[in-house]
Amino acid sequence: MNERLLEPPSEWEYTLNVPHDPLAPAIARATVRLVLDRHGLHELTDTTVLLTSELLSNSCRYAPGPASVRLRWADKRLRGSVWDTGPLLPRPTRCPAPEADGGRGLVLVDLCADAWGSFALGREAGRDHGKVVWFELEAGGAEPGVHGDVVGVVPPNCRGRDRHSLRA
Repeated sequence: MNERLLEPPSEWEYTLNVPHDPLAPAIARATVRLVLDRHGLHELTDTTVLLTSELLSNSCRYAPGPASVRLRWADKRLRGSVWDTGPLLPRPTRCPAPEADGGRGLVLVDLCADAWGSFALGREAGRDHGKVVWFELEAGGAEPGVHGDVVGVVPPNCRGRDRHSLRA
């Protein structure tokens, strides 16, 4: 067998389409873990699984239709994104109340991602095309660490650009 065929490509992209289903985040977590494991990106796996799960959980909670998860690897950066049919862009809260049922997902994304954002896909003939929320993680990035009130929630290799930006 030609060994060159066994070398992983330097750039790749995977897309998982999911229905509006409460099982979708769990299926996406397993899929993301498998893809990153097979590509040897172990240092990014836990953080990517957490962030993908948070974004897809938001999609299942707030958007009315199907969604898709995309992972793209290029230039030692992993970009994860979730597309859904919801027209409203997410707005992170500074610090949700301890008894609040939600509001922590984007805080975790901000804490863990090297970069993140969202954009609307526009409207045509009175119909919204949804939005994309994305994050990026760089392989071999900053020192891992967890600080303050997120201990036990954030993976130990979570290493966002500014862990204090959304704290109260």
